[in-house]
Amino acid sequence: MTRLNNPLPWPPEAALYPGDAVRTFAAPGSNLVLDFHGDPATAGLALFSDGNHHMALEASVRAYLAANPDVGDVFYTTTPPMPLVDALKGDGLVIGNLRISRKPDVFIGPGNILDGLVDAGLMTRHVPFAESRGNVILVRKGNPKGINSVEDLLSDDVTVACSNPATEKASYLVYQEAARNLAQEAGADEKAIVAKLSTAGPKTVHSQIIHHREVPELIGAGYADAAMIYYHLALRYTRIFPDIFDLVDIGGVLSGQPSSTNPTTRYHIGLVADGGKWGEHFVTFMQGNTVQRLYEEHGLMRLC
Repeated sequence: MTRLNNPLPWPPEAALYPGDAVRTFAAPGSNLVLDFHGDPATAGLALFSDGNHHMALEASVRAYLAANPDVGDVFYTTTPPMPLVDALKGDGLVIGNLRISRKPDVFIGPGNILDGLVDAGLMTRHVPFAESRGNVILVRKGNPKGINSVEDLLSDDVTVACSNPATEKASYLVYQEAARNLAQEAGADEKAIVAKLSTAGPKTVHSQIIHHREVPELIGAGYADAAMIYYHLALRYTRIFPDIFDLVDIGGVLSGQPSSTNPTTRYHIGLVADGGKWGEHFVTFMQGNTVQRLYEEHGLMRLC
């Protein structure tokens, strides 16, 4: 089944959903902004975050606002981290013709990214608070190509979607390592699978900048058959689009005992400068039981 020219109907995501009095201009293919949430002008807390755990982060910031209504709103992002680093160091973000100059009070991302913020004097410390469970294969509903392993991705009749090696290096390297390791473990050609993921062509389609939105669109529209992807992302897609996607377990992720060859990612959090009025409070909240439970519900592992 293909869904050409029919974008996925993504559900709304925000810390605080706008009321009926707020006008909307969003429409599929026109002025649709999915990874910038809330009101940067009035929010009591601003958060820059990498995006692949966006579903768990949304649940967490909503829980935080419910417990702390005086914050008013949380403006938060869920994009690849490096553009956010550039925005923090520079003059803000540009989204189409819209410019946002609001700087974050808190930054979430991989440890090495936040290490760079410490080195730049923008942050004094950071801590890990959650971890992915490994990677699976996302396929169209019913798995029409019969893809059951990393080796199957090498088939000549399988087109693979993957995060972009240049614009989303962090996630690409995770998927590359998982594919290489699992192929080697199965006695398949690990060099061939790495080559297929890394080189765009007739059988490989790369996202442009935000793979957690673009990869499911590519598979849902029929431009690709499968993708190596974080388990928690695949879980999200099968939950909100159950008639469009299935996931294929690799390396024992669904058993709760993933192979050591299937790499995981830790998510770190830290204050930018002094964190403003609510930053330190939010960082503490993100390490508490409420958030840890929410991240588990969305397919990630707790660390606290």
